[in-house]
Amino acid sequence: MTTPVFIADYSVACALGPDRASVAAGLFAAAPARLSGEATLTTGRVVPVGRLTFDLDGPAEQTRTNRILAHCLAPLTDAIEAAKARFGADRVGVVIGTSTSGIGEAGEAVKAKLDTGAWPEGFSIQSQQLGDSAAFTAALAGVDGPYFSVSTACTSGGRALASAARLIRAGLCDVVICGGADSLCDLTLNGFSALGSLSGTVCNPMSANRDGLNLGEGGALFLLTREAGPFRLAGWGGSVDGHHMSAPDPTGRGAEAAMHTALTAAGLGDAAGRKAVDFVHLHGTATPLNDQMEAQVLGRVFGLETPSASTKALTGHTLGAAGAIQAALCLLALEKGQLPPHVWDGERDPALPAIRLAQPGETAPLRTILSASYAFGGNNAALVLATA
Repeated sequence: MTTPVFIADYSVACALGPDRASVAAGLFAAAPARLSGEATLTTGRVVPVGRLTFDLDGPAEQTRTNRILAHCLAPLTDAIEAAKARFGADRVGVVIGTSTSGIGEAGEAVKAKLDTGAWPEGFSIQSQQLGDSAAFTAALAGVDGPYFSVSTACTSGGRALASAARLIRAGLCDVVICGGADSLCDLTLNGFSALGSLSGTVCNPMSANRDGLNLGEGGALFLLTREAGPFRLAGWGGSVDGHHMSAPDPTGRGAEAAMHTALTAAGLGDAAGRKAVDFVHLHGTATPLNDQMEAQVLGRVFGLETPSASTKALTGHTLGAAGAIQAALCLLALEKGQLPPHVWDGERDPALPAIRLAQPGETAPLRTILSASYAFGGNNAALVLATA
């Protein structure tokens, strides 16, 4: 018999707020989209970003990504201590998805070295390594189980949950702290600008007027366990297109394969099972290519009636944290019985399938949600989240 994987607890912080309550309030408020900050690019262009609006604790030598992780870990401390007492610290693992880690701080350190001839005091090359996020989280939580980072660009957070579930299924861990975190930094902002991917206004997913994405920052952490909890990670799936370094396969075959794998793992692989999915959280970046591919895939897998939404206009695209933050928003929706709203200008693109987009304030009895993430390199991930 396949071991079920439960979600015992979770936390989230993003541009909507520092905790679950404030994020839920912002998510379901149906207020007009208005991102929390701005960033100035090297070209002088100013673009909206989903910046955290609260101060992060922690010493300055910690990277901003690690301070986000520490912030998200704090609400889970009691549950983690209970897990260590019950199973032992060596049976609690850590899997963290990130794409930036300490790249922002490394850039500042390189600039200081060029300007002054010396590295900043306290700077360590380890801080920019992708594995540092998992090592930091494991040390802060005081756990001794397996720990590692996942860095598959914008699917990192979603794939971290899948990797954590595999640790439980394999019998290597009884509990896994998992999720994702990323911080805004000049390298990613200017890199996306160079690709022509950034919008100068709040992003507009699935709209005829969409012209690019907004970057954001934040994190979400989950406690996965083999013991019964309020939610299940019912299924997961992943694939790689092998199509292009920065553009999705326009046919969406890889994205569709990831969805089918996740649905089959959740016991929802047939037509009746797909109808049991109450909501789909879109990746929904508002770039022309992503939305065109994603709408086609959604139409093929679920038809045009299953409600769906992108929340990128509220959070910004949080890169390696996006899949984890989406999963947290899905759990908030399951708790409240309200659909995350699709925030856009309401102008449909006639070139896209007319998928159903959730309206602000729309309620429904929610039991099962699929969350989709896509990334550079053609990396695709899908999670099926359900009430226990």
